[in-house]
Amino acid sequence: MNFSLFKLHPQIAAGVKALGYHTPTPIQLQAIPPVMQGLDVMGLAQTGTGKTAAFVLPILERLLSGPRGKVRALIIAPTRELAEQIHAAIGELGRGTQVRSVTIYGGVSVNPQVQKLRAGVEIVVACPGRLLDHINQKKIDLKHLEVLVLDEADRMLDMGFYDDIAEIVASTPATRQTLLFSATFPEAIEQIGASMQRKPSRVSVAATHTSTKIEQLFYEVSGNGKRLAALVALLGHYHPASCVIFCNTKQQCREIVATLQGKGYSALALHGDLEQRDRDQVLVRFSNKSCSILVATDVAARGIDIPGISHVINFDAPRQAED
Repeated sequence: MNFSLFKLHPQIAAGVKALGYHTPTPIQLQAIPPVMQGLDVMGLAQTGTGKTAAFVLPILERLLSGPRGKVRALIIAPTRELAEQIHAAIGELGRGTQVRSVTIYGGVSVNPQVQKLRAGVEIVVACPGRLLDHINQKKIDLKHLEVLVLDEADRMLDMGFYDDIAEIVASTPATRQTLLFSATFPEAIEQIGASMQRKPSRVSVAATHTSTKIEQLFYEVSGNGKRLAALVALLGHYHPASCVIFCNTKQQCREIVATLQGKGYSALALHGDLEQRDRDQVLVRFSNKSCSILVATDVAARGIDIPGISHVINFDAPRQAED
């Protein structure tokens, strides 16, 4: 079974082939057909299951016909990094379509975003806060919107974006197609789906993180100082080529980086207090292996696709088991 099953336009199929995609993932098999039929979809899918292509490919297919230069698809994501990753996927999969997208998020100058919107785009990938600023200042026109995607919906609720999302949705046409993807389905997600979608098609993919290729170890250590010592001991034992360390607070993130750098490790921090250009540079250095250890808060817990990571360490127990 391959992507020819979906009968994608040759321009889009060329983008799929150029990325080396051959066999659709389970979420793509389940979600793409109803999305292409114009149905609302509620999808349960964790990071790493291929869900970005599951909504990007049908959106590109839809936008090939109809007007250009109007915002016809809006994708809302919880973090800047995930927004940029979705934007990059649109560019790669739609390289032959001339469909244009723009990212909108805070922490950077608003002027380039406004200029690109004025020049005309078909897809906007946005974080809720800055998008709402654009809406309230009438710098974005959503009256032509056909497709709305809420990606990592449960994470956006965790981050306190419910009211912003409700206000954004109220600014979109009632006739839109609404796609909602979430790694978990708490009651609040069910309520959002009920209020924003029309008889959604439900698709669900089991977690892929139980693979026997992943060895999972648990160490019971009490006290922050002892955990730091245990972390240093683990790094000395495994000598990871590329390691992500997750912790729950920005302060812990800074303390861990300072400790590791003091012991000669190449470690960098990624958290919400960093300027966007610094966050981008950290990810570039970690991706190109000029830095071997990334210490991150949950700003990077979902959606960031960096190949070749050999070890993941949770300094704290994650707030959600799925993370």
